[in-house]
Amino acid sequence: MPSITRLSADALAQKLRSGEVTSVEATQCHLDRIADVDGKINAFLQVSADDALATARDIDARRAAGETLHPLAGVPIAVKDVVVTKDLETTAGSKILEGWIPPYDATIVERIKVAGLPILGKTNMDEFAMGSSTEHSAYGNTHNPWDLDRIPGGSGGGSAAAVAAFEAPLAIGTDTGGSIRQPGAVTGTVGVKPTYGSVSRYGLIAMASSLDQAGPVTRTVLDSALLHELIGGHDPRDSTSIPDALPSLVDAARQGATMDLTGLRVGVVTELHGDGYQAGVLARFDESLDLLRAMGAQITEVSCPHFPYALDAYYLIMPAEASSNLAKFDGMRYGLRVEPTSGPVTAETVMAATRGIGFGDEVKRRIILGTYALSAGYYDAYYGSAQKVRTLIQRDFADAFAQVDVLVSPTAPTTAFKLNEKLDDPLAMYLNDVATIPANLAGTPGISVPNGLVDGLPSGFQILAPAKADDRLYRVGAALEAALEKQWGHPLIADVPELV
Repeated sequence: MPSITRLSADALAQKLRSGEVTSVEATQCHLDRIADVDGKINAFLQVSADDALATARDIDARRAAGETLHPLAGVPIAVKDVVVTKDLETTAGSKILEGWIPPYDATIVERIKVAGLPILGKTNMDEFAMGSSTEHSAYGNTHNPWDLDRIPGGSGGGSAAAVAAFEAPLAIGTDTGGSIRQPGAVTGTVGVKPTYGSVSRYGLIAMASSLDQAGPVTRTVLDSALLHELIGGHDPRDSTSIPDALPSLVDAARQGATMDLTGLRVGVVTELHGDGYQAGVLARFDESLDLLRAMGAQITEVSCPHFPYALDAYYLIMPAEASSNLAKFDGMRYGLRVEPTSGPVTAETVMAATRGIGFGDEVKRRIILGTYALSAGYYDAYYGSAQKVRTLIQRDFADAFAQVDVLVSPTAPTTAFKLNEKLDDPLAMYLNDVATIPANLAGTPGISVPNGLVDGLPSGFQILAPAKADDRLYRVGAALEAALEKQWGHPLIADVPELV
């Protein structure tokens, strides 16, 4: 039998149900793995060993008593540190929240706890989810398990790295401009951005409220479907939560694994394929298209003419919303408080001192940009214009989905770059999200599936579907995953270098 930590969440869940493995054993194995390798990875900011083992013991006892449990009960999980967890420190990767212990759980955490998944701890991230490399955390860089000198993507690099390094079989990430999918691409993991509003945002520390969306980080498409069904669904505490029930995502994944895509219409987005993309990434993408075609899919090229403006619109809308959301961190109510070293101690001087020390450079950069875009005399020229472009991008999606069932592209234009390579060039860093941002602006769902190696580093294949048609992601993603594994003879993640 493979090591417990190398099992998929579904395979581990089956062994838990059969009694071959206990949740305590599975949880302890993952805690041991974290102890062994996380010094090299820095995927976790907090490890909650006692609470995780207590949950595992409870699940084992309930299972022994014959209680009917959730299919994932007893399977350990990691949670991105932007998701609030009662009685467990939540920092959003920022010094300004260091030591903050939330008094409540996010809705997705509540659902995880009710289902009986032991929470291993909180994962590292770019501060307030602002970044594409997890180099902007106040608590140090996270490293890519495929090459420790390279980035694991961002902002959710901690969750992706933890899953890729076999420290956790499941993780929660958040995706504002690609922060689940882009880390998935560069770490060889599966990352899903659900339809906006289909997974509750209650208890997420907001960066950009109209863009943020929590979702699964896993090693297989089926595992993502299982976790997505667990955390998804309407939440009356979230004003943006949609009331519609989720389609059957697990059934869609199992159907896709049969590798029959007969009649499926797949659109290749012209604007997300070509200049600026690494040659090897394009080669893996074209090979994946051939596999979809061989399974019966009809491949056509589709133009989305306003997608080239998505990056510009995003970097006006997102900072504007972030500057508003982060105004609450003022040194007065909770979190860090710094008083000025000289002069009067007033609300204004305390706020300036606290924010000056508590926020990192990237957060300050985006607050300044967002405040400027919202300022009198510039609102219509910048923020208002960006919202008009957003509408045009939404229309591009509508027009495209009138022609095809799903859209596809490379998830990221390149494989993982080296740590510190782009820190001095914010614009080059922002370009990493060029293929993922349109889905956030439109609220449509997307998935990244590992589709091969380029010079020993993973690349990702992105699938986009219409809003509330998340099941299409799982059907196509599982089909591609099955075809690739049949071709390779094993999952891509099996090739990740051993860390101990």
